[in-house]
Amino acid sequence: MKPNTVYAVDAKGFKRILRALKHRNFRLFFGGQGISLIGLSMQQVAMSWLVYRLTNSAFLLGLVGFVALIPSFLFAPFAGPFVDRWDRLRILIVTQVLAMIQALILALLALSGIVTIWHIIFLGLLLGIVNAVDTPTRQSFLLDLLEKKEDLGNAIALNSSMFNSARLLGPPMAGMLISVLGEGMCFLLNAVSYLAVIIALLAMKITPRKIAIRRTHLLQELQEGFIYAFGFAPIRFILLLLALVSFMGMPSIVLMPVFARDILHGGPHTLGFLVGCSGMGALVGALYLAARKSVLGLGRWIAIATSIFGFGLIAFSLSRVVWFSLLLMFLTGFGIMVGMASSNTLLQTIVEDDKRGRVMSFYTMAFMGMAPFGSLVAGGLASKIGAPNTLLIGGVCCGLGSFMFAKKLPLLREMIRPIYVKMGIVSPVISEIQNEPPKY
Repeated sequence: MKPNTVYAVDAKGFKRILRALKHRNFRLFFGGQGISLIGLSMQQVAMSWLVYRLTNSAFLLGLVGFVALIPSFLFAPFAGPFVDRWDRLRILIVTQVLAMIQALILALLALSGIVTIWHIIFLGLLLGIVNAVDTPTRQSFLLDLLEKKEDLGNAIALNSSMFNSARLLGPPMAGMLISVLGEGMCFLLNAVSYLAVIIALLAMKITPRKIAIRRTHLLQELQEGFIYAFGFAPIRFILLLLALVSFMGMPSIVLMPVFARDILHGGPHTLGFLVGCSGMGALVGALYLAARKSVLGLGRWIAIATSIFGFGLIAFSLSRVVWFSLLLMFLTGFGIMVGMASSNTLLQTIVEDDKRGRVMSFYTMAFMGMAPFGSLVAGGLASKIGAPNTLLIGGVCCGLGSFMFAKKLPLLREMIRPIYVKMGIVSPVISEIQNEPPKY
């Protein structure tokens, strides 16, 4: 093969990874949200370090994580019908403005030196309520940003890569800023970063959706969405696996200050590098998914990625060496990202469009809503049996969940195949000749 041919293949592959960026609205969203997410990741690291510095309590770390995420469990399902009814762009503008105000208040309290654990808990709860509406809206909004709907999987993967690029850049920056200027500066920079996404949203030109006039009651629509989501096995099993991983595995992030300071004997910079390595692994996973040509095979990757995440947690809980812990955080980041983004893409591919908001609200409840319960339980367990043993238990449970999901894959493939045949993703002729379903 000639050298210029190699470059042509590389360029073609690079264009395939970034193909969703050819849509103007998605480019605006990608750029604005990318800046804002760096600020948010800085705030998350600074907040966890501030809580542990003020209280020296693993339980209170878990409590802060609980109150910040419990609204996603309580309110996200109710947000779903509104996401299907209302203008998603306007909803996002309002949620981003409210999040900016929350960050600004937190910054003023921290910089003035009067911040207390109760301020952090209350403001974390407010942000959690905002996110309970923002997250399902943002997930459903991705389809509105694209002229070609077949780029949805790539857009979800790029959106995930943007989120994890922020996790790669933000935590180390936060660690250095905390060491020099304190936590308050991280909160202030986060407040300023929201301007980028607000300006991007205002600059978008979105074709209005045709929203059918609904005469049904909100609770009736919620019930309809619940029956639809949990009555269809592929959606049900994906949501249940996400809920398990969120409950048993995601609290690892909450306990990172304990590992950084007490297990690995480091400081805020160690915490920043641990979270940053997790973000790097997740970024690699997201870029892999963005390079994929088809949604076929994502079901298998959900099982594989979840098992990688579980193994990474088990090994991390046993590690006492910084460089090895950083490597394992890379592994867990890769696993959780590939599993989460694959689940998101598979759900959005098979769901009916008029129920997209409600299904994504259940996705938010499963992935983010179960995390507060896990954070609370993990904080309590860590204070009794230690953070390493708590993470070890979580890793084992995630591994068992991936095994059970893998056993259900043949059934799920059979149920998804008619949907993919109808969408043209799978050829009915080839499928009948092979007499076996494609590997979803």
